Amino acid sequence: METANQILPAGTFQVLKLPLGFIRVLEWLFAIFAFATCGGYSGQLRVSVDCMNKLESNLSIGINFAYPFRLNQVSFEVPLCEGKRRERLFLVGDFSSSAEFFVTIAVFAFLYSLMATVVYIFYQNKYRENNRGPLIDFIVTVVFSFLWLVSSSAWAKGLSDVKVATDPDEVVLLISACKVQNNKCGSVYGPRWSGLNTSVVFGYLNFVLWAGNIWFVFKETGWHKGGAQRYPGTTPEKPVAAFNQQPYNQGSFDQSGGGFSAQGDLGQQSDYSQVGSYASSGPTSFSNQM
Repeated sequence: METANQILPAGTFQVLKLPLGFIRVLEWLFAIFAFATCGGYSGQLRVSVDCMNKLESNLSIGINFAYPFRLNQVSFEVPLCEGKRRERLFLVGDFSSSAEFFVTIAVFAFLYSLMATVVYIFYQNKYRENNRGPLIDFIVTVVFSFLWLVSSSAWAKGLSDVKVATDPDEVVLLISACKVQNNKCGSVYGPRWSGLNTSVVFGYLNFVLWAGNIWFVFKETGWHKGGAQRYPGTTPEKPVAAFNQQPYNQGSFDQSGGGFSAQGDLGQQSDYSQVGSYASSGPTSFSNQM
């Protein structure tokens, strides 16, 4: 299996198999889903006004709204149940700040993830040069993690307010004709929230991805490598003790006498000398007896 240092300079897409590159691709995709589901949303609700005079009734009043959810600018007309007179009403609330903040973070996260992926693939040597690239990447990753958490939480709160403001039962309370007892008002159907609920889910998923990627980016920085060099793994004690031992004393070899000293580690040499003397004395003694 090829190492990362072998495949990265080649400019191949094998780098995407590494955690750093693979998570960047996921961040890129999830950012698209986040701003697409929120920024591309449009909803509709319908209410009915049943006047005492049926000719003045309108049983299907459509109210359309969309991103960025400036509901106070969404207008609709309803009958007054007083002849042909009609009134123009507006929805309540402006929730554009949280929605636009969420989409802005998603767009910038998408652009940065795309740029970082290109750098990982084709400019890995420059990325690692002087440790500047990993440090910038680490700081930006931490910042985006925090921004994803804040924007997702703000948009979740904003979405709950949008749901309340566009509830057909709440909209009916704004209609003057519905305050008359002889007139009957009600909701036909409400907006579908599956797309916006999905955007909130993708927002928190992006936070998890960016927060989880902090560790892999941190491993590329000099802070992590410097800590590894400052606290290297300790070597076992036994091999160190082995080098400290002196198997041979300085007196184990006597240069002046040309032989081994009895104080050395090879003190058994004296035993061999005694055996030699016994062997030499044996034949001499036998010759004298003859």
